[in-house]
Amino acid sequence: MQRTSLAEFSCSIARTLDVFGEWWTPLIVRDVHLGLRRFEQIQSNLGISRKVLTQRLERLVEEDVLARRPYSERPPRDEYVLTERGRELVPILLALMAWGDRWTAGEDGPPMIVRHETCGQVITPVVGCPACGEALTADAVPAEPGPGARIGPGTREIARMLGRGSTSPPA
Repeated sequence: MQRTSLAEFSCSIARTLDVFGEWWTPLIVRDVHLGLRRFEQIQSNLGISRKVLTQRLERLVEEDVLARRPYSERPPRDEYVLTERGRELVPILLALMAWGDRWTAGEDGPPMIVRHETCGQVITPVVGCPACGEALTADAVPAEPGPGARIGPGTREIARMLGRGSTSPPA
């Protein structure tokens, strides 16, 4: 099944999903972040087909989310490490985890906890305002057009609703 590319959408969420939204991709990034860096480790942990894992890893390397690093010359073998772009996806994973802990964990509670290394506290990740520190909620973050706003696939109705947006792509 061919997937529709979201790369040309005038929406940062859509463009992020174009890189990070394929089935299995967030779990691969999670596994690499947690220390599973070799193909066989990731494949064994997820139970994903070798073909799908190969495709996802190639795409993540192509998008500079992961980098290959050789760990064996004979036979030639690589491991995968997060790049700067990949490390910046970890907070997104933490936000997804916090939502899942709240709404899908069940009576047994969260399957994993995270501890803030600096202060040592077990935390529930939150997205906060960098200026005041307040947790961001749906009610506290109205949207408005940004400098790259344009009307196009995935944003036509939103641009009209916000009352602005150009029909030409950003420079």
